[in-house]
Amino acid sequence: MTENTFTLNCNGKLLLIEKPIVMGIINITNDSFYEGSRTSDEKKYLLLAEQQLKDGATIIDIGAQSTRPNAELIDEETELKRVMPAIRNLVDRFPEAIFSIDTFYAKVAHETVQSGVSIINDISAGQIDKNMLPMVSRLKVPYILMHSRGTPQTMQHQTDYSDVTQEVFHFLAQQLNRLQQLNIHDVIIDVGFGFAKTIEQNFELLKKLDQFKLFEKPLMVGLSRKSMIQKKLQITAENALNGTTVLNTIALQKGVNILRVHDVKEAMQTIELNCALNDA
Repeated sequence: MTENTFTLNCNGKLLLIEKPIVMGIINITNDSFYEGSRTSDEKKYLLLAEQQLKDGATIIDIGAQSTRPNAELIDEETELKRVMPAIRNLVDRFPEAIFSIDTFYAKVAHETVQSGVSIINDISAGQIDKNMLPMVSRLKVPYILMHSRGTPQTMQHQTDYSDVTQEVFHFLAQQLNRLQQLNIHDVIIDVGFGFAKTIEQNFELLKKLDQFKLFEKPLMVGLSRKSMIQKKLQITAENALNGTTVLNTIALQKGVNILRVHDVKEAMQTIELNCALNDA
């Protein structure tokens, strides 16, 4: 069990985090790095959401813009055109579910929350669209604050840290202060594995992940099938489930509250075994 209990007001739905939970991933794109999570076919994404909820996902994260390194940047109108039909269909089919929107555009955040999305997941921490944080303040929904540098097109050239853990911590502390000034208090922290970090820096952050519990906010990790697994083991994303489970186990032992994953069933099993260990 986690040491802290967190309560988030998700657009009128109360989310109580007493033990670690899972966020499933669905990408309404054709270029996300893992094929198993991406589809723009209505029947397929509805079936995927149904399966993730059945397997135990508490939140489903919907994105229409790939944020893998060097992915093509699409504008907010194109992103809206891609994601809005899916959001409407998913909310209509699963009205009790909690959906988050993976976007760095304020307009996309606004339109999707108006259509039933409950959480905003912004990889840029409000740095790409200057209107994002004021928009979150107006929408009054939880905000996932993630560390990154630059954009997906430039981030892998911005990995010069003297101390990656210290600098990520300092950045998140500064942004948290800004969010508090904007009256945004329901915040989830994400250190941003794979975003503007080398493989070695990712593992250093994982090793020191428990330091981020000092923020006293829910801590989320997105390690699922990422390049820190692929490159270290010299495998593809399709073969990285075992490595994902190993790293998620370490993250849970460091006090993580939310696992953002492509494979919900396996993540739920990881949590169950970790809780059994901690309760023993």
